[in-house]
Amino acid sequence: MPLFFGPIKGLDQKTGTNATMQPEYSEQSSGSRLLTGLSRGFRRKCPNCGHGLAFGGYLKLRQECDCCAHPIGEYRCDDAPPYFTIFIVGHIVVGGALTMEQSMQPSLALQLSVWLPITVLLCLGFLPFIKGAVLGTQWAMKIKG
Repeated sequence: MPLFFGPIKGLDQKTGTNATMQPEYSEQSSGSRLLTGLSRGFRRKCPNCGHGLAFGGYLKLRQECDCCAHPIGEYRCDDAPPYFTIFIVGHIVVGGALTMEQSMQPSLALQLSVWLPITVLLCLGFLPFIKGAVLGTQWAMKIKG
């Protein structure tokens, strides 16, 4: 069953806004809504319509969606994404460091020169996508503020 019904209309000629693009959702199960929010958030799109951008910068949320005027700025997803990022990156880096130690037995300097930059790059790479997924989860669970 499609999640979006009806045509997407252009700008409202009177107000100049995209308020006519409000999506109409069928009654979804909470699991379906959660998966929709996660996938849209992970793509860094508006969790409500899936078309507009949710981020105005690297990690800065927009105040509202350009397409459906959904108030994205009301969601507070500041603390959870770094924890999830550290959890995921920690498992990758620790596994890699232990494998490298067991197979090659490198010096500590070599270990640090390999794993510190990898840790920083993975954290910086994963963080915006995980923040988008947390945003989508908050949208799905209707958690604001």
